[in-house]
Formats: sequence, C-alpha cells, structure tokens
Amino acid sequence: MDWRHLTSASTGVLLRYTAKAMRTPSRFAVVALAFAIAVPAFAEDAYVYLGTYTVRGGGASKDPSSKGIYVAKMNLDTGEMTKPEVAAEIANPSFLTVHQNGKYLFAVGELYGTGEKPGGVVTAFTIDRGTGKLTQINQQPAQGGGTCHITVDKTGKFVLLANYGTGSVASFPIGADGSLGANVSTIQHKGSSVNPKRQQGPHAHSINIDATNKYAVAADLGTDKLYIYKFDAKTGTLSEHSDISMKPGAGPRHFNFHPSNKYAYAINEMHSTVTAMSFDALTGRLTEIQSIPTIPVEPEATMSTAEILVHPSGNFVYGSNRGHDSIAVFTIDKKTGKLARAENEPTQGKTPRNFGISPDGKWLVAANQNSDSLVVFKIDGKTGTLTPTGQKLDAPMPVCVRFLRLGKK
Repeated sequence: MDWRHLTSASTGVLLRYTAKAMRTPSRFAVVALAFAIAVPAFAEDAYVYLGTYTVRGGGASKDPSSKGIYVAKMNLDTGEMTKPEVAAEIANPSFLTVHQNGKYLFAVGELYGTGEKPGGVVTAFTIDRGTGKLTQINQQPAQGGGTCHITVDKTGKFVLLANYGTGSVASFPIGADGSLGANVSTIQHKGSSVNPKRQQGPHAHSINIDATNKYAVAADLGTDKLYIYKFDAKTGTLSEHSDISMKPGAGPRHFNFHPSNKYAYAINEMHSTVTAMSFDALTGRLTEIQSIPTIPVEPEATMSTAEILVHPSGNFVYGSNRGHDSIAVFTIDKKTGKLARAENEPTQGKTPRNFGISPDGKWLVAANQNSDSLVVFKIDGKTGTLTPTGQKLDAPMPVCVRFLRLGKK
C-alpha cells in the first residue's frame, strides 16, 4: 500500500482502531483495523491549463515573462494548487480546449505582434498524464486572423474555432493520433453595427456546440448577432442556419449552453449584460428571455465583460467583469431559464479575462490578465456564491483556464 495517499480522515480512523486493537485484541478490533487499512479515502487531482499572452498590451515585441501554455495541479478535495509551470512554449496561446479522452489539448494562437507570420493558427498537443507537460503534434493555419476561441465537438473528431480579427469561423478534423487535418469548412461573417470603433465589421468571438452535436452557435461582437450553424458530425462541416440579434452595441462575446440544453446564455462585452435565451434543439432556434446587468452600477467606458460559464449543476451562471474586476454570480430559475444576480465577488486582481470551474463544481479559478495572477474561490453548492480560499498564484498574463480531471489516486 502507498501510505502517502491516506487522507487525514482515514488516518484518524486507522489510529482509533489501532488503539482499540492494542487494548482489546478481539476479532472485532482486528477486522475493523483491517477494514480501515484496506479502504482509505483517496484524494483526486486535476491539471489546470493556462493560456497566456506572450505579448503584453498589444505591443510589437515579445514579453520574456510569458512562455506560452502553463500547467498547475489542483487537489479537488482541498482546492490547493501548485505553482504554474511551463507546459509548452508557443506564441500567444490565448484560448485552449482539452479533448474528451484527456490525451490531447488544442490551442489557438493570435500571432499579431509576436514576430511570427500574420494570421492565426491552431495547434495540437499530446498530454503527458504524469507531468502535465505538452508535446506539439502539428499546426494548421486558422483560416483567419486574431483567432480567439476553440472547442471540440461531442464526437471528439473535429475542432471548431472563431477568428476575431477577420470575423470568420472554421472547422478541422482530428486524426486518430490527435493531429489536426486540413480545414474542412470556413464561413465568413458579414455586416457591422452601431459602434464605429468596435463594430465596423464582423468579429467572431466564440463558437460552441449544443448537446445534440447538431448545432453550433457563434457569437459575433462586430455584428451584434449570434449565428446558428448546422453541424455535420460526419464531415465536420458548418452550414448557415439562422441568427438572433442582440441589442445594438451590446457586443456578444462568449456563449454557454445550459446542461439541460433547454437554455443558453450570452455575455455582452460592451453593455456588461447577460442575455438569457431558450433553445429548441429540434429546430436550432434561440429565443431571448431576458437581458440582465453583470454589475450593480452603470458601466464605465473602461469596463467590459469576458467569459460566461454555466455551473455543472445547472443552478448558477458566472460571468467575468473587466474594469469592475469581479465575477458576477447568477442563480437560474430552472422552470424559466431566467437569471437573478446573487453577488459580485472581487477577483483580487486586474482584468479577469477568463476563469474556469472545476469539473466537480467546487472551485472557481479566476485569471487576472493585467495583474499576472490566479485566484482560487470555493463555490457554495447551495447558493453559488464565491469565497476566496486565500490562494493567489503568480502566472504571466493568464487569459484562459481549462481543467483536466485525473481521477482518484
């Protein structure tokens, strides 16, 4: 037996029964001692992968403080995290996704200002389950610039990505070895909206797939629309289906489906709001239910939102506020899909670009891009509210947080 994996609870049981056995060498005590030794409670870990910027403030030169993708280990029982270490050196890996089989990780790269060739790329890596380190498999052009978001379809056979700079979405096949094949579909968005500085053209900011794997939704900040595409799970191709408009100037950024697949939520970067919608999986139609502020004050020009995630339980929604530097917590009415804001928890840093929720729903890790830090919060399972754990870790320009559950040791 590996004694290092005994938890404090099982150790306490072991000591109590050991003492009893020494005082009363009965069969009961001996059996109880054997049971305590044979059935300990084991801890469970997860890797926490961090996408970062390797160029600070949109500058034209690389920042030596950031090397690319970082990894830390979290104890899911206690929420304790190790110091982040470099997992792979690569330019501007601003968004990541982990394959369902836990063997591969895919990263998009925003190459503007890095000294690399212009345009975006998507890179495939194998994951060393023992160390968390990444080994590059191959790389493909992203079919656009300012590549900012990526997801894997439900079959694990394709990746879909969004290109912010050029306002397009694209899909690529995943080989049996985790490699990325040549592009199989690209769709260019068209149009503009009311903000002359931010919405003079399309800016696809995210793409997500529904639970049936039949529809993909792309949020476009530049056109104030959510584009709904039919997704062919055999070929990996996207085809135009319908769209839904957000309020003019809202700037939809990220999007997340409810676990029930009945509802969906979009966070609007420029209005600091969340739009709640019903989703019909038979027709692929989204219908707006509500729009609700993410902060308790009128947003200032320096404030904007970034990430939105639905809690694994389906009871809560979380959104990050930059400038206000907080995580907005909402409760969900499961009968209607409507939201009620429960709190705004300060992230103890500047510009929380992104955050991640642990697979067991117990912990939230906020990435403060402009203060180079990660902060860990405990999630209240009944109310959804956040409590700081006291853990604040250094990480250079973190802009994406993704978990890989490792299982119990």
